Amino acid sequence: MTTPTPAAATSTRKHTALPKARTLVEALPWLTRHHGKTVVIKFGGNAMVDDELKSAFAQDVVFLRHAGLRPVVVHGGGPQISAQLDRMGLESEFRAGLRVTTPEAMDVVRMVLAGQVQRELVGLLNRHGPLAVGMTGEDARTMTATKHYARIDGERVDLGRVGEITSVDTGAVQALLDDGRIPVISSIARSADDGHVYNVNADTAAAALAAALGAETLMVLTDVEGLYEDWPHSDEVISRLTASELEALLPELASGMVPKMQGCLHAVRNGVTTARVIDGRVQHSILLEIFTDEGIGTMVVPDAPSDEHVEKGQK
Repeated sequence: MTTPTPAAATSTRKHTALPKARTLVEALPWLTRHHGKTVVIKFGGNAMVDDELKSAFAQDVVFLRHAGLRPVVVHGGGPQISAQLDRMGLESEFRAGLRVTTPEAMDVVRMVLAGQVQRELVGLLNRHGPLAVGMTGEDARTMTATKHYARIDGERVDLGRVGEITSVDTGAVQALLDDGRIPVISSIARSADDGHVYNVNADTAAAALAAALGAETLMVLTDVEGLYEDWPHSDEVISRLTASELEALLPELASGMVPKMQGCLHAVRNGVTTARVIDGRVQHSILLEIFTDEGIGTMVVPDAPSDEHVEKGQK
């Protein structure tokens, strides 16, 4: 058997590493474009309960930070809240895609979001350095809410301690970003009217925060590939659509997708450059969406896109 010469071994190593170099080169235009920009990421779905996906999510967010972006994470905790309510013998009920939240359930929501989900996520991010800082929408009055009523078949429905955001104060979040930190924000907010703490849908909270921050991108992780063209008759994903096109589709969407897509619509109509719904079941979906030519999921853009807006497949 012939032993490879040092020159041959070096040549082999270069050849093996070449795909990695090509991947990095492909990412270069997007690294340049997104450098210094704020990205708000709604963390949810399967990515919240699968250990490998949680770890990959944390790696992606830290990568964004080290690549020169300013990531902000907003999270809910639906599966964890439902599990805790079940353990306590309290019923989980959803109407119009939102959790009906009694005062007793609100105590559980607050405990689970700020005391369990947020702490675990902060810990995962901080494995890679002292970067993440946890807070809630209550802290520094970052988010103020009022009681939200749903409309079902034209009737106003009381959902309990479910809130809709009336104002966002970005001061504390901006201070953390300017200090190089990664804010991790639980989607609960206090009312300025009645003093109650409200459960705010995390998709809605992320969209409101993205708009208030003037973020470049809102990314919503979910458990589907994106927005389907004709669900359940087709599994073809819409890769790109404008705000008006999305608005026309809203009445036909499944209830679980409505808050996500309403959030995307609010974001792009209030200064956010793009809003994206991506499959959180795919490891490193955030990096695939931002830093590759194809991207994944569904991207929503304003009605009058400028040259900065980029179509999938033409990134």
